[in-house]
Amino acid sequence: MNEATHAPRDFIVRTMNADEVNLAIEWAAHEGWNPGLHDAHVFRAADPDGFLIGELQGEPVGSISAVAYDAHFGFIGLYIVRPEFRGKGLGMRIWQHGIAYLGKRNVGLDGVVAQQPNYGKSGFQLAYRNIRFQGVAETDVTNHPSLVDVRQLPFDKLASYDQRFFPAPREAFLRAWIDQPDAVALASVSEGHISGYGVLRRCREGRKIGPLFADDPQTAETLFTALISHCPSETVALDVPELNTAAVALAERHRLTSVFETARMYTKRAPDIPLARLYGVTSFELG
Repeated sequence: MNEATHAPRDFIVRTMNADEVNLAIEWAAHEGWNPGLHDAHVFRAADPDGFLIGELQGEPVGSISAVAYDAHFGFIGLYIVRPEFRGKGLGMRIWQHGIAYLGKRNVGLDGVVAQQPNYGKSGFQLAYRNIRFQGVAETDVTNHPSLVDVRQLPFDKLASYDQRFFPAPREAFLRAWIDQPDAVALASVSEGHISGYGVLRRCREGRKIGPLFADDPQTAETLFTALISHCPSETVALDVPELNTAAVALAERHRLTSVFETARMYTKRAPDIPLARLYGVTSFELG
């Protein structure tokens, strides 16, 4: 982000097609971000026009996702320039296009902590940090009578519960997220009332849990143990808000260790979401 703003005249930024979203996910894998196997398809469902690619003389060299969830909120991710093309001002041009696409919305991102000062120059303010916990979490518990496959629930009920934890409606994304192959999506339900839900998805390496939303620590524990029972002896990652001490304790109790942090930042006031009940971020790329 701190590149010079001058870029070659034969450089353009345009909307990606579906195949190019796959390319951006491949670049993310090379950066060590360990994307989900089906992230390209699912991410694009959130906003097909919000994925931008930079081309230099017709060659794809960089990307950004600038997902507009509604008229008021957007999220930045997949901000990547191929290593051999860095330092030429290309990244800043891509960034400017992404920010322009989102307009006057409140925009969020999860950036590496070291880049906080640079994001600050673009008007982003630190809200809190997210911590990625990772490890091999073992459990013998496989039967939870209160848990059901979320796809058995009326979708509008799930979407309504999800929106308590996210700054904007995201129905198109949520449908694709819970329906992706190789995923386990469970909800805690009692007398028709949802008290939490979580999704486990397969990644290039191991699995990730996200989101993990729950009304209380016991529900979060029940969901977490049920999800990891589907991937015994595999590496699992859980991204938790540092401010949720119960979420941090959950990860540590299951012998997951902190591997890195991100800075959750917004261009306007941090959305009023219940972090004390947010035990796992959906993804660092889309919020």
